[in-house]
Amino acid sequence: MRSRRSPPLLDADGLPLGSLREINLLPMEVKEGIYRELLPEKIFDLFPIEREALLDADGERSVQFICPAGLGLVRLDVRLRRSDRDSLFFVEIADTPFRQMELSFCLVNDPSSPRFQVDVDVDGRDNSFATTRRNRGEEERAMAAGLLPHQVRRGLGLFSQFFRNLEGLVARLGSGLIVAEPLSYDNAIRYERYGFDYLAGKQLMQSIDADFQPGGALAQRLDGSTPFRQPGMELSLWGRSWAIHDGILGRPWDGVRIYKVPGRHAGINTFPGVLSPAICKGSS
Repeated sequence: MRSRRSPPLLDADGLPLGSLREINLLPMEVKEGIYRELLPEKIFDLFPIEREALLDADGERSVQFICPAGLGLVRLDVRLRRSDRDSLFFVEIADTPFRQMELSFCLVNDPSSPRFQVDVDVDGRDNSFATTRRNRGEEERAMAAGLLPHQVRRGLGLFSQFFRNLEGLVARLGSGLIVAEPLSYDNAIRYERYGFDYLAGKQLMQSIDADFQPGGALAQRLDGSTPFRQPGMELSLWGRSWAIHDGILGRPWDGVRIYKVPGRHAGINTFPGVLSPAICKGSS
């Protein structure tokens, strides 16, 4: 549904735009102008990136817009310098066949923080953010630093600004839903705090919380057998997330799909014990 406070996006003929695919048919300077509104304003407060031309301190473009004509897809990639290994901020969103907007991926890194090589295995091969092969030594170091699974650096606190901007774009396009597939348990809990509900996986999330209660099956598996399964880890989102990443569920983390109606908060809370808004030290 389109918010009354959000005027629709229009093309050059005054016709409403309804998808990323339609935006991507516009001239490059026009669609870049639309997509730059997704960027968190805090980026420009924290880093020497020029707001209008989006140039870094060396005069090079800091932001890449990947929004090819003919595809319902956009990627925004912000780096302090183009030669940097890690993005400050990276997001991918895409149309779905059902006129929804999928938040496919969002990554936030503080370039001044220590880097942990959890995104490669012990032989230096890419492991798709530890979803294929793990680097346990680096994961232990990251965990000790307060990071969550899959994080190579701590975050910058940019996600809330970005998500408000995304909701605004979705409302202006008239899309009914934002959908996503959480990469991990902590992602799912974070999305709950932003007002998401579950298309699939709500029962799993509720059972995880129940099984982490005293005497529960997951609580009993926190037996100290690995660094990621220490007693007491059930009490925090950080601890639960690492234990689940370590395979404590006895099944892969998958099958969780979530959605949000722009402007509405679903009020879902499958981990009542977690503090909000300070979800974790490494929060995005």
